[in-house]
Formats: sequence, structure tokens, C-alpha cells
Amino acid sequence: MSDPMPPPADLSHAGAVVDRAIEHMAGKHLDPIAIASALLGGALGVLAHSMDDAAIVKVLENALASVRSGELRHGPEPR
Repeated sequence: MSDPMPPPADLSHAGAVVDRAIEHMAGKHLDPIAIASALLGGALGVLAHSMDDAAIVKVLENALASVRSGELRHGPEPR
């Protein structure tokens, strides 16, 4: 079964840039909570410029569901 919305073509590039930024901040010995909070705040800012509030709430609800299910700690279930 295919995803309803394929990921944007530049997702891999954006992910690599974020990974490098995280590596840089970790290399500067910034607190992991500070790194995560800054990334989350930045991501919400980007979403706020491209989605309405209801859509952002759905994104956050999906994130909460992933946390509650343990998916973030254990990875997705095999298909």
C-alpha cells in the first residue's frame, strides 16, 4: 500500500541539513533539551507559515500518538 501523500522530493536534503545542525550543536556540548526545543520551535514556526492551526494540531496529535505507542523508542512496526 502506498502512502497517501508521497514525501516532498527535497525531504532527504532537508533531513541531512537538520542532522548536520544537530551534530554541530551537540559538538558544542549544548544540552539535548535545548537542541530539541530549538528544533521543535523552529519546526512549529515553519508549519505556522504553511498550514492552518487545525492542520498543525493534527501533526502534533500524530506526534503524540507516536510517543504514546512507543514508536519513537522502538521504531515502527514491521510491515
